[in-house]
Amino acid sequence: MSFAWALFLLYLAGTAWLGWRGYRKTTGFGSFAVGDRAMSPYVVGITLAASVSSASTFIINPGFVYVDGFSAFFHMSIGVGLGFMTMLTVLSFRFRRIGAASGALTIPDWIGKRYRSRAYALFFSVMNLLSFAFVVLLVGGISIVMQSLLGLTNVQALTITLVFVTGYVFIGGTYAHVLTNMLQGSLMIGVTLLVLVTCLVIALAEPAPVGERLAAIDPGLVAWVNADGALFNDVFSIYVAGFVVGAIVVCQPHILTKALYVKDDRDVRTYLIVFAVVFGLFQLLGAVGFFAHLVVPDAALIDPATGAFRQDLVMTKFLESVYPEWVFTIVSIVLLAAAMSTLDGLLVSMSTISANDLILNLTRGRSNRTEEENMAFALKASHVVLVVIAVAAFLVNLEPPKLLGIYGQAGVYGLTAAAAPPLLVGVLFRRVPLALAWGASLLAIALHFLLFFFGDALLPETGLTFANPGVTASLASLLTILPMLAIAWAIDRRPAGPDGDGDCYASG
Repeated sequence: MSFAWALFLLYLAGTAWLGWRGYRKTTGFGSFAVGDRAMSPYVVGITLAASVSSASTFIINPGFVYVDGFSAFFHMSIGVGLGFMTMLTVLSFRFRRIGAASGALTIPDWIGKRYRSRAYALFFSVMNLLSFAFVVLLVGGISIVMQSLLGLTNVQALTITLVFVTGYVFIGGTYAHVLTNMLQGSLMIGVTLLVLVTCLVIALAEPAPVGERLAAIDPGLVAWVNADGALFNDVFSIYVAGFVVGAIVVCQPHILTKALYVKDDRDVRTYLIVFAVVFGLFQLLGAVGFFAHLVVPDAALIDPATGAFRQDLVMTKFLESVYPEWVFTIVSIVLLAAAMSTLDGLLVSMSTISANDLILNLTRGRSNRTEEENMAFALKASHVVLVVIAVAAFLVNLEPPKLLGIYGQAGVYGLTAAAAPPLLVGVLFRRVPLALAWGASLLAIALHFLLFFFGDALLPETGLTFANPGVTASLASLLTILPMLAIAWAIDRRPAGPDGDGDCYASG
């Protein structure tokens, strides 16, 4: 325990120092939100990979693979990975160009300026609050690891996590996020390689192939479609939803805005390549769920207090089973870093959007502040929002929701399902009616939550797993994005009107 605390305090000290460096670089609200727009693409690529691959990738996803086998692995690792890279590549170049030209700081800001609609920006600033569900997921995942590693109570772990991460984001904003993610991402790369090599050693330890050994435990673990799976049990949920979900989650506020951190298209290409390599490596960690069947006793995943199965303990128990205590301790510290690397990015984006696109938008016309005073006001507002988010996350995680992964995904997928149509059509076409974008966003988020909460009752004969938010978000996205693309294409091909071919039809 003392070794764990020593490493943890060393990690805190290093991260705090980087947060202080971020503070010294932060000169106002603009740099708090997106830095100087000329960061190294290598730094941005690793930062993005670390931000995307968080508690879900390192702690939560192996549990789903443990339960549903290859079905969950394809959905969460392969399908999501392919969809993510495809959408990120499609969006990043023109998103950066439009954002740089308009001075956009956030996704709602970009959407508002692209469609010339303050109301549309305000809508997405409110939708951004759905990211809070993912904050709860991350904080809960961190608490689980800290309780096991450091012998803390849930309250103690929550307090340390939220005070520390909120603190360095509070003073350093985007610079603190990027600098700390470079440290966290580098640690994550090292641990990922160690864990994957360990899995390879386990695979070669016996002459029988891993697939045969898993099939002997449960044939569903290696089936192309695990009909008895909890959440991934049909072709759509496994092979279609994974790709679509991977594509739409690019539209999370703390992900796509990374394109605004670099200065030109050449840097965008570089950061995409760096990201693809590191992200692909991290995605392979879902395979731990397979190997946990071979080395973790079933009893280790039973909560002694309640007798309930705990799939969120799969990664932790795997590490305990295959490594000596000192290696387990080092790896566990890096798992904390993985979760914190996404948490700080989310806190930056949520506080920036709430201040710039919600609070500032609502108060801009009701005061005599200059633009410089508006920016100073937004910076102060972002700090207040950070504190409010931290307190709310603490209170929710006192009694954390069951299946943290599903709780976090439901909220975030709703946000990204609404944001994907205007972002995708906004970069692909010049003339897009505002009403079309509004309609697609509203329809997508309504369909997602309607199917998630009432799909089984409304459509019982479909056989689709509506309890999986990836399925509902995918259906909502397909039913809105595909028609919107067709309509936008038809409009864009028509000759421009007397006012030219501008960026959209409407404003206001």
